[in-house]
Amino acid sequence: MAKWFDGSDTITLSVADAVATVTLSRPDKRNALTLAMMQDLRAALLEADDRTDVNAILLQGAGPDFCSGYDISDNYDRMAREAGMAQSYRKGFGASMDDDIWRMERNQELLLTVVQIHKPVVAKIHGRCLAGGMDLALYCDIVIAGDTAQIGFPATRANGTPPSQMWSYHLGPQWAKRMLFTGDSLSGRDAAVLGLIMDSYPDDTLDAEADALVRRIALTDADLLAAHKRIVNLSLELRGANTMTRLGLEMDARAHLSSGPRTRAFRETMEASGLRAALHARDDDYGPSMIRLGAARRGGVE
Repeated sequence: MAKWFDGSDTITLSVADAVATVTLSRPDKRNALTLAMMQDLRAALLEADDRTDVNAILLQGAGPDFCSGYDISDNYDRMAREAGMAQSYRKGFGASMDDDIWRMERNQELLLTVVQIHKPVVAKIHGRCLAGGMDLALYCDIVIAGDTAQIGFPATRANGTPPSQMWSYHLGPQWAKRMLFTGDSLSGRDAAVLGLIMDSYPDDTLDAEADALVRRIALTDADLLAAHKRIVNLSLELRGANTMTRLGLEMDARAHLSSGPRTRAFRETMEASGLRAALHARDDDYGPSMIRLGAARRGGVE
């Protein structure tokens, strides 16, 4: 029996040629993250980190998308269940700012496993990588994507601000604001042009490119890879990344207290008509959401 990971309905783990492949496996829900799924993801990552036959880890999603974000329905369902509990527990979102922060800190501890383990993690993005999917991806050591992948955080339009604040480290302040102010998305190709991810490839070659990259990384001894990962991560810490993660989460809790019309409309529509209707109410006014870079950013090639 595995020491950390004993299997899961939503996370799979396989090992071959010194590479552990961890797959988000909830394709019917576009791999939207639930609390139980994040707990299983942490267990699978710890298992891969503990195994001596693994040097590197590939993180991917099953089905048409990498990860569509946090499962909002799961959060609302948990809130409803907890509201009826006789025991005294924190109630999370919608109760108090401190309860909200406490609950999100527990979620972020699970996703931060990617950063804290010793072995490098390569995220392979295809299809949608949105909201909580980006929180997870930006914690990985290397991110690559298919050219037509959709990468963004549309929840910034009505639901909060990213609790994982790695955006400005990769994009710089102006592009980070451009993304967060509008909730618009980048293609995988344009995300690579701007430096949000390391690189992108034609969709039909992404699997082969990811496999070649992670296997090449796995040729290096695990203890050397750990040293390389730690020193680069320490440079991010010295630039305030850990502090920004904590402050980003607290700012997200502040944003949840918004009483603006769009935020209020999302909550009311969610309660009255469900998630799909709420997402339409949030996003329809914005129209097409894909950012189109100017020719100068594309090197003059359209």
